[in-house]
Amino acid sequence: MTTTFSQHASHKQPTSDYCFICGRKNPVGLKLEFFDNGEDEVHSHCVIPEHFNGYPGVVHGGIVSALLDEGVGRVSLIGDHHNLMMSVVLEVKFRKPVPTETELHIVGKRIRMRGRLGQAVGQLFLPDGTLAAESKLNLVKLPRDILKDNPEALGWRID
Repeated sequence: MTTTFSQHASHKQPTSDYCFICGRKNPVGLKLEFFDNGEDEVHSHCVIPEHFNGYPGVVHGGIVSALLDEGVGRVSLIGDHHNLMMSVVLEVKFRKPVPTETELHIVGKRIRMRGRLGQAVGQLFLPDGTLAAESKLNLVKLPRDILKDNPEALGWRID
């Protein structure tokens, strides 16, 4: 995958109420917004506050993993905002320390979506375009019992 920052990621994706990454109402969440290009990529920008550090000035690896998990997993929503999937395998490679209080760019790219399974890759970039982390993700269709037949419980919408 290349380090292009697509100017064509103009389709805003929905967010939920309480997700740690995108939840609008989560008091400790990151409240990220995601956009897709309508074909195969998802993009987001974020600044991670210092209180999510692992070492002073460096974002905790678990937060980096969560950013990639969410950003990359959202490829399943391209073209169908109700095609909810969840991660079954997440592989993350940390290439550079990720600084807190710095604008980051997340890119997810769909590799394959077939039936109830999917594969995607992602990258996290520093402001100068340096690759800081990358991931591979295997997805599976969200089991119905997760939402207990009540998808409205997510508070899923585009604001």
